[in-house]
Amino acid sequence: MIEIGINPYIFDFGPLTLSWHGLFSVLGIALAVFLVGRWAPRQGISSDVVYSVAVWAIIGGIIGARLVHVIDEWGFYSDNLVRSVQFWRPGVAIWGGVLGGLAGGLLCARIYKLPAARLADITAPAMLLAQAVGRIGDVINGEHFAKYTDHFWGVIYTHPSTQYLFLNNGLDPNIPTHPAIFYELVWDLIVFAVIWWGLRGKIQPEGMLFAAYLALYAFGRFFILFFHTYKDWFGDLNEAQIISLLVLLITVPLLGYRARLSNKGERTRKSNPNNRARPQR
Repeated sequence: MIEIGINPYIFDFGPLTLSWHGLFSVLGIALAVFLVGRWAPRQGISSDVVYSVAVWAIIGGIIGARLVHVIDEWGFYSDNLVRSVQFWRPGVAIWGGVLGGLAGGLLCARIYKLPAARLADITAPAMLLAQAVGRIGDVINGEHFAKYTDHFWGVIYTHPSTQYLFLNNGLDPNIPTHPAIFYELVWDLIVFAVIWWGLRGKIQPEGMLFAAYLALYAFGRFFILFFHTYKDWFGDLNEAQIISLLVLLITVPLLGYRARLSNKGERTRKSNPNNRARPQR
């Protein structure tokens, strides 16, 4: 088994806390904005546009992440409404962040008449890397509880703060659990590889690369979530799985109806005499 004994909180001063999850989430967002700002000018979009859209997307992501979490834990927040809007407290949902960020970015693009589909395609691989970075903090924190396992890669969190979280949720902290959140980190990187090396520049029209990202991410996450111990919403399915299915119900038909693969970009590069290799001097 694997033991993780890191304090989940970097500092904790009353209502103000900074967890590893929070730190790596900020780092992931910063990485995504930086990468999109670097890639966008190659597609005819200025970095200033990226940063403007990023503000809207971040605000939408924060609101969405909190809203989906509050809905999932409504039994608690219905009696603590003030806590539901205390964004500095722990409690977010990744699907809310992704879809809320998408909504914020699309709203900004519509208001300022920006090429939303092209910008979304540029953002897709950066989002996957940002999610992977954020999951590093989740692995350290141990707050995404998973099912028990006797496999050698099972994880035990030994820090008292994390063990208290396990006990408070009816779990024995001394029994190894699946590193389910690490499975998600790996899936993020796999989807990034497919998007970056397999589909980028080949799938048309604009916007379909982002749709492919949502579909692939939702597909893998739906199955990985069976290793978690989240509250069931419908049968054996939790809230995140239901959202994953809804995303698939929208993106898969969309991709089947609109998307097509093309090697047009490759043919263009080969036919352009300026792109031919030149002898080194």
